[in-house]
Amino acid sequence: MVNLVLLYLAVINLMTFAVFAADKRAAAGGLRRTPEATLLGLAAIGGGLGAVSAQRLLRHKTRKQPFARQLTLILVGQVFALAMLAVLAARHALVIP
Repeated sequence: MVNLVLLYLAVINLMTFAVFAADKRAAAGGLRRTPEATLLGLAAIGGGLGAVSAQRLLRHKTRKQPFARQLTLILVGQVFALAMLAVLAARHALVIP
């Protein structure tokens, strides 16, 4: 089960990074852009790390508010949720293979 979750997180974060990169290319080329709701949605379903990584590495949408603030809140929420899961797992002595 844990392996499936990790696989999902790896895939969604890579996909989110790729969509951010494609949007950056579209912005530079004057092409049709990816809606911000789509970018935030990908971050919200587990791609927060990929989104923030793309934002920082590609310097994409770093000054755009409230987008940058919403993206940061999504990532903070995801880190908090993972921390809570780790605490619960430790508290109940769950073995994670």
